[in-house]
Amino acid sequence: MAQVYLGVSPVAMNPMIPGYPGVAQAKSMTTVFLIDNGSLRPDSTRNLRRVASALAGKTGTAVEPVSLLHSDRVPPSELDSVPAEVFEPALSGRAARGLTDFLLVPFFFGPSRAITEFIPERVGRVRAKFPELRVRIARPLVDLEGPVDFRVAEILRDRVEACRTPGEKPPVIVVDHGSPVPEVTAVRNFVAGQLSVLLGGRASRVAPASMERRSGDQYRFNEPLLEDLLDRPGFNRGEVVVSLLFLSPGRHAGPEGDVAGICRAAEKRNPGLRAVMTDLAGGHDRVVEILADRVGEARSDEETR
Repeated sequence: MAQVYLGVSPVAMNPMIPGYPGVAQAKSMTTVFLIDNGSLRPDSTRNLRRVASALAGKTGTAVEPVSLLHSDRVPPSELDSVPAEVFEPALSGRAARGLTDFLLVPFFFGPSRAITEFIPERVGRVRAKFPELRVRIARPLVDLEGPVDFRVAEILRDRVEACRTPGEKPPVIVVDHGSPVPEVTAVRNFVAGQLSVLLGGRASRVAPASMERRSGDQYRFNEPLLEDLLDRPGFNRGEVVVSLLFLSPGRHAGPEGDVAGICRAAEKRNPGLRAVMTDLAGGHDRVVEILADRVGEARSDEETR
């Protein structure tokens, strides 16, 4: 997935200075948003803010954490008294202050509909009021159309090694939420294949799975489901490492989230099974490294235009 332009005649990207610029400065500057789906869980917003701060430090560019939906409903008292922002009001509010050039850095593994459909639709609504608006979307963390990159798989490897019992060769399940978009599931399956190569003989096998899927044959590409895989021979006895292809804690991947519930239920059905969940991929330092590269690519691409 190449960098996407949602505006007209994008201008060269310049690093933002701290604070909000005046109108005269704004027209020559790029506002960088780090974008996630959003969550009603405060820990998700805290993680987005942590990553945005680390990304700003690595790139020398101010990075603003903005969710697409939901997070503005989290009480500010649970977010250090700083309300979370969601995309359309954030974009509109800054455009009203004279900011016209935006780079959106997806905090997503693959080409979710949030990137390919939701954001363009919301940008169009804001542009109806601010026609000078220019918006670019950087590549997601994994781009199957880009150069071969093992870094996300290396993150998962590190997480697996941190919780694997020394000397054991457990099966590993790479689980994500499950998506209605085949291209997103393809990213998960691709990363699972890379992880299998990286783990080599330190895992008996590596398989991808979805936490959940929509009903209907058209969504069978999400199979297998985690709960089903944990009942199959080879995955229903002994230590099984569940590698969490999630970026932030929340309803699904938190300590008491849906994935944890699926694992505990499987252990009850299968005496002798011990499903060990890894830490989230999104908390690994190398995620910031990849995001910084996405910002750098956007800058380079802009300079050559």
